[in-house]
Formats: sequence, structure tokens, C-alpha cells
Amino acid sequence: MTSRLNPYISFAGEAKQAMEFYKEALGGSLAVHTYGSFESELPPGYADRIMHSTLETPSGFTLMAADSPPGMEHKPGTNFAVSLSGDDSGELRGYWDKLSDGGTVSVPLERQMWGDVFGMCTDKFGITWMVNIGGQQT
Repeated sequence: MTSRLNPYISFAGEAKQAMEFYKEALGGSLAVHTYGSFESELPPGYADRIMHSTLETPSGFTLMAADSPPGMEHKPGTNFAVSLSGDDSGELRGYWDKLSDGGTVSVPLERQMWGDVFGMCTDKFGITWMVNIGGQQT
């Protein structure tokens, strides 16, 4: 897979409904994963909330979204990030190093429960970036 850049939107419990709406509006294929499919101990009401969803459209658009995780404040107006994803570890780690330099790392770039290497940072200009490296890196 080549690396790609796309918007990632956060919701306060409406991610599934929003992504179904965007699928209806834009067409394509929607993949949805709930918090309950990865975590067994969650606050009430979180098992069916969306941990990650991806809409791929026939026009080549990619839109990702999730419900804000437990303990993370949802702030309308700042509820988006730019997502970089792919399987080229060297390329994506290089982007991570540059984007996080002078910024704030909120999730270190490391292996996550879903098996990929993931990190999240806010760059020195206040833009939130998420980097996900798929595959079996060590």
C-alpha cells in the first residue's frame, strides 16, 4: 500500500450515523470497528461506539472517523486531524519525526492493540497528526 493522507474526524457518539450519512452522500465502501471489538473494560455506552471507521469512495476519496475515546474531551471545531497511513515504516517514521519536532506528542509512535504502529501529535502550528504504520513491523 502506498502512503496516503486524509482527514480524520472525531465525534461525540455520532460517528456511525455520520459515516453512514457520508456513505449515502458520497458512495463507496464503509468499514467500521467498535471499541467493544478491541477492549473488554469500557465505560458504560462505549462498547458500540466507533473506535475507527474508513469510507473509501469510487472517486478515490478516503474519509476516516471515530468517536472520541473514553477520557478524551470532544471539542467541536477542533475535532479533526490529518491522518498519514501506509506500510512503508521508514517513510512514515520520517514524517512522524519531522511533524512531531517542536510539537506535542499525545500518543507515542508505538505498537497498538490493533497490531499497527500508531502515534498522534500536534505540530508546532497546532495541527493534529495521526500516523499509522500497517503490517508487521518490529
